[in-house]
Amino acid sequence: MKLREGLSALSKSSPYAVTTNLRADFPEFDALKKYLFVETDIEREFRKRIQSLEPNQILFLCGSSGDGKSEIMTRYNRQYSECIDFHLDATHSFHPKMTAIDTLDKVFSKHKENGRPLAVGINIGMLGNYAEEGSGQHDDIRQTIKKFLNTKKADQNNCFYLDFELFPKFDLSADDNTSDFLKQLLTKVTASTDDNPIFRMYKKEQGIGDTILCTNYQLLSITQVQDVIFDLLLKARLEKDQFISTRSLLDFIHILLAGPGYIFDNLFSDSDNELGMKITDFDPCAIRSKNLDMFILQRQLELPSEEFEQFSRDLLDYKINYARKKVKEYSLVRLFYLLKDLDFSNNFHHKFKKEFNDSLIENYANYANFWNLNSNYDGELKEKAELKAFYKNVVLASINLYANRNSKNLDGDEFFISAHGNWQLTAKLELSVDYGAIKKSEELKLGYFNAYVKVADKQLEPIPISINLLDLMYRIVRGYRPNKHDKNTVVLLDEIVDQIVEIANASNILYLHDNNLRIKLKQVDEDDIEVEYRHVKY
Repeated sequence: MKLREGLSALSKSSPYAVTTNLRADFPEFDALKKYLFVETDIEREFRKRIQSLEPNQILFLCGSSGDGKSEIMTRYNRQYSECIDFHLDATHSFHPKMTAIDTLDKVFSKHKENGRPLAVGINIGMLGNYAEEGSGQHDDIRQTIKKFLNTKKADQNNCFYLDFELFPKFDLSADDNTSDFLKQLLTKVTASTDDNPIFRMYKKEQGIGDTILCTNYQLLSITQVQDVIFDLLLKARLEKDQFISTRSLLDFIHILLAGPGYIFDNLFSDSDNELGMKITDFDPCAIRSKNLDMFILQRQLELPSEEFEQFSRDLLDYKINYARKKVKEYSLVRLFYLLKDLDFSNNFHHKFKKEFNDSLIENYANYANFWNLNSNYDGELKEKAELKAFYKNVVLASINLYANRNSKNLDGDEFFISAHGNWQLTAKLELSVDYGAIKKSEELKLGYFNAYVKVADKQLEPIPISINLLDLMYRIVRGYRPNKHDKNTVVLLDEIVDQIVEIANASNILYLHDNNLRIKLKQVDEDDIEVEYRHVKY
């Protein structure tokens, strides 16, 4: 089997992309998939649950399309089918006159009749549909589904739920924000060992076969290149809220290696892969800087540069021939980005390394740190001190600055409510951290952590702080004023300010400002308002 044909097993369009039957129709592909198998945290938990599943109990394995439910269900069906019933794919009916809901009704009826343990693979959407549309005969099961969807608690009477969303591919609790699954998978794909069928195909093809395909495999085998790809996937997950399924990840690797061009172009080119579509937003060719623009212009004008020519000659080690114009100038920028952490040749590409840095990359460590602090807070004094500093200097400060963006002369504890001609209506409010709510919070999602703020002892709605909102908060504190380009993130700040204004309007002390005149309005009782005038200097 040639390398390109072997890699096709990773493509989502391959008939072998999903395992729903129990026969090995393609022995070579079967061996390849067996080699690439990496056990995930959710599979370990599934195995533990299956082994302890008792009569009359149901285990639901739920998630999104392509996350690997069928693979896990098929694997354990082979091992435990004698003592456990399996419903591998609850999205389909497998009968032309029955809907998927009808089929589930029948599966649950059979389960109640025979009392055997039951494992069900099901999409979250279908789970919600069954909770609403399933037979009243199975209202007990439907109620456990509703409770799970509302609380995300896995144990509901005799029904147990394992959700892929609660077992993310990235682990922010680790010191280096690792993804063991992704790293193990890339390591297996590129391992230079004889037990790796992909490497064996590559060795046969090297020097005599598909040159670009072999170059792509060589580059992907470099640890520093894998780290860059890892960071891009993390950016797609946190910035774009892109769920990463096993199927989309394998298809993404297929595109990197077997796409139409070199890996550095395949990485940022349009494709029908959901991960690839998000990563195109991070294309380094979109960066506008004097350094990069001058490089592209020099190459287009073919100006002499011994330093670059040496670098270009050394690229021939990877069969990348710029001299023959098989690689365009913009493609070189992508190559520089991919190799930015690698020492190669005379390191000409390191001249542009600083161009590839952005504020969100710098905030990843902070985001992971605060995500952990909020998620694991148990009242310890050290953790409380860190949280206090974060809330004071970032969360509360940015909210205050944003609320008063059109009224710069207010005191730090004063909040703008509304404008009336030249007059500005304000109120003094105290924003504080709700440590009790942080401690009680159980919701844990990779894409955000909840911040808890009180205004005048009234709790605001939890603030979901994503990497994008955190970045915006940092920029606001540094003096940035949000504009129309921030509309998707700034809407959260607008919602927070609306809650604060509602509380401020109910305050018994309000202030009116006009130039240097400040009027204090204090409601003493229902019919009595005290008015105090004061001239101030701003």
